[in-house]
Amino acid sequence: MDTIEILEIFRASQEKIVAVLDARIPATFRRQELKNLFTKNRREWGFPKEVSFPRFLEFLLSETDLTEIELQSENYRNEFRYTWKNPSVYAVALSLKPNSYLTHGTAVFLHGLTDQLPGRIYVNYEQSPKPSGGGLTQAGLDRAFSSKQRQSNLTYSYGGLQIVVVNGKFTNRLEVSPLNREGEKLPVTKLERTLIDIAVRPAYAGGAVQVLEAYRGAKEKISVNTLVATLKKLDYVYPYHQAIGFYMERAGYSQAQWSKLMKLGISFDFYLVHELPEDKKFDSTWHLYHPSYL
Repeated sequence: MDTIEILEIFRASQEKIVAVLDARIPATFRRQELKNLFTKNRREWGFPKEVSFPRFLEFLLSETDLTEIELQSENYRNEFRYTWKNPSVYAVALSLKPNSYLTHGTAVFLHGLTDQLPGRIYVNYEQSPKPSGGGLTQAGLDRAFSSKQRQSNLTYSYGGLQIVVVNGKFTNRLEVSPLNREGEKLPVTKLERTLIDIAVRPAYAGGAVQVLEAYRGAKEKISVNTLVATLKKLDYVYPYHQAIGFYMERAGYSQAQWSKLMKLGISFDFYLVHELPEDKKFDSTWHLYHPSYL
């Protein structure tokens, strides 16, 4: 079959093709996902066996609203996606990894805890389940927090923003739910889980000052009981409840609220962030070293 004949076949079925794609509005596809749609629907669309997927894709890109985009990475190979009807940068970011969700600083923004427009989009792609870590010692804790906290280098540039894929611990998507935003249902960590996550990884929220601001913004919105229950389920080796309690107290939460973190017990001196400078301060209530500017 020549090009004109194939193009006529595509155009004859264009309305049906668009209807299938419209059912996914707005959408971001991998090439394989489009190929699966082609294979599944080719008979209904009236495509003879001579019609190939590459020719079909070429038609979509030239004759419909499908657009090819490139997500560029300095450390890994670039990724290509196909967008339909202008999905948000959040939806594009989620297409990088299956079953991922928006997290940390991005969740802070989507929950309305900051007015700062994000320069980075954080996507959590959970690791596989691993056995629990060993016992904790003060020496081991001091050593771990004396150096810089590890950060993901799995990053991509798109639309003037940087997308950061975080390989978080396995939680089975604990406290993750859809958030409706401009017609899209985006999987995002719930408010209480978000506050825990940014206390654990403050660099993914812009640093300790921004984390404190998020805690202030959430003061009238959160359930401390839900936060404590979620923290227990996450089962961290490090005593992050001391950092969370510190943020709550500094953010103006009532003693009745932050005392629920205190009840989890204090057995170690802990750190608010990694690699603290020499002028760090010590909070005796939470047995916590923190930057002098807080």
